[in-house]
Amino acid sequence: MTTQRTSGRRKQAFAAAAAVAALLATAACGGGGKDNGASKDGAAGFDAANNKVAQASLAKKGGTLKFAGAQDADSWDTTRGYYGFAWNFMRYYSRQLVTNKTAPGKTGAELTPDLATGLAKITDGGKTYTYTLRDGITWEDGKPITSKDVKYGIERSWAQDVLSGGPIYLQQVLDPDNTYKGPYKDKSADHLGLKAISTPDDKTIVFHLPKPNSDFQEMLAMTSASPVRQDKDTRSKYALHPFSSGPYKFQSYDPGKSLVLVRNTSWKQSSDPVRKAYPDKITVNFFTNANDMDQRLIQGDFDLDIGQTGMSPQGRTVALKQHKENLDNPVSGYIRYAAFPQSVKPFDNVHCRNAVIYGADHKSLQTARGGPVAGGAIGTNMLPPSVPGAEGQKYDPFGFLKNDGAGDVAKAKAELKECGKPNGFKTTIAVRNNKPVEVATAESLQASLKKIGVTADIDQYDGSQTTGIIGSPSNVKKKGYGIIIMGWGPDFPSVQGFGLPLWDSKYILQSGNNNYSLIKDKTIDGLFNSYVKEMDATKKAQIATEINHKVMEGGYYLPFVFEKFINWRSSRLANVYTTDAYSGEYDFVNLGLKK
Repeated sequence: MTTQRTSGRRKQAFAAAAAVAALLATAACGGGGKDNGASKDGAAGFDAANNKVAQASLAKKGGTLKFAGAQDADSWDTTRGYYGFAWNFMRYYSRQLVTNKTAPGKTGAELTPDLATGLAKITDGGKTYTYTLRDGITWEDGKPITSKDVKYGIERSWAQDVLSGGPIYLQQVLDPDNTYKGPYKDKSADHLGLKAISTPDDKTIVFHLPKPNSDFQEMLAMTSASPVRQDKDTRSKYALHPFSSGPYKFQSYDPGKSLVLVRNTSWKQSSDPVRKAYPDKITVNFFTNANDMDQRLIQGDFDLDIGQTGMSPQGRTVALKQHKENLDNPVSGYIRYAAFPQSVKPFDNVHCRNAVIYGADHKSLQTARGGPVAGGAIGTNMLPPSVPGAEGQKYDPFGFLKNDGAGDVAKAKAELKECGKPNGFKTTIAVRNNKPVEVATAESLQASLKKIGVTADIDQYDGSQTTGIIGSPSNVKKKGYGIIIMGWGPDFPSVQGFGLPLWDSKYILQSGNNNYSLIKDKTIDGLFNSYVKEMDATKKAQIATEINHKVMEGGYYLPFVFEKFINWRSSRLANVYTTDAYSGEYDFVNLGLKK
């Protein structure tokens, strides 16, 4: 639906953002009430769980942990899911050979053994990784988890014709020529024909990389490397009821409405050094309106937002004024941005792309997202500050920080002349309909582009259908989406873990695509090839910096902010903390409830 007559809503959004900024300034100074300690109702205090553990000793076994969400996951299938919150949540019912540490901040981004007895034994110049599985690891029906189950779960990533949408790092690293066709087309009797993985016995799994990749164990820590048992694989329907290898299992799932997990009674604490499994039950209720969800959070009906992308302007204004002790303000690993699909004219021309970049009012975009504290610092480039090789605002190639973030109309019009559109052009901005902050961002961009002669309609699409709408290059071209509003956080903390799905030409997919700009740049592809072979951390960071520069020079993106969040945690929560493993989200897996 094209948005019309948006000025009133835009003013409301900007007013809310200004109010949030003022309230946050009060909070930062320790004024306005109960920020600095526990409140009467037992909340931990403002920012008490930001990179540190709040109320760890109060977590008790039992109770129902209640999540709310403004949208469902793209998929609960461990192979197909690509939302950060889904990966975080999947660790309730899936395990991996290695996973992230259950610790706050940077420590949480480090790896620790999970199904495996230890981190990999690496041999053959970084091309062979060997793991041994723990004793006592079982499926929800009590049968042992074997090395073949792990191999099969990974093989499913090759079945992109059936299971599209998820990360394909392992496919690219283990089978760069894509010779394996996936388990459903596998001609071998056991459907375990991927030669890059061997399972000499049920306890041993060996990965044979054609070329070294310095981030390989990071890829194995992703939920896409979770085991899947062949006899429980329902293929495209697996997301409706994944078979559990973790402490919880699916009881019920009504897509877009609710999800309920209950204890997996076959799981053994002795076999799992990572998960404490405090709650008896975990529920998720999905809302079609983020403001309604925030109101219910504030009322105490739910414990936290599963999406972890911050409260909406209306909700956070109320929360900051009345319940600051229930809030945290972490820096996320996300960059919020606009991408320009080159398949949609005139964005096949770099000068037309540059015109939009120069014409945008960066201060207005920051305000639309909540201001410098609730929204984040103005994003001057596309590499998050948490990724080695990032330069933060020191690298500002388009001069976003000049004139207090205002757009450069003169340069924008000069670029329009260069691209043969001196009088401007028309285009469409695609934005998720269930993200009020994103809609406000689109409206801000729409207003600033009008000043340079670019008319942009806004199409609010169903945010729960992202994969098939903006993730389909053919649909993007058909709809004429010249500008796509989106955000991205690192899959793991490196330029490969952040930028490969966005910028490498090999990752352009026909469904579940994230390279929205359709970048096919041989220099960028070559730099990624150099990065994955490089084992020296300093040299890796230098290559990451160079990749970021090439992306910005291509004019493929308009970054908005290096994002910060205002996230809600209920007064019932214990053992709660933010983690760099999930871009500043709360670590779900060991959340507990106070008794």
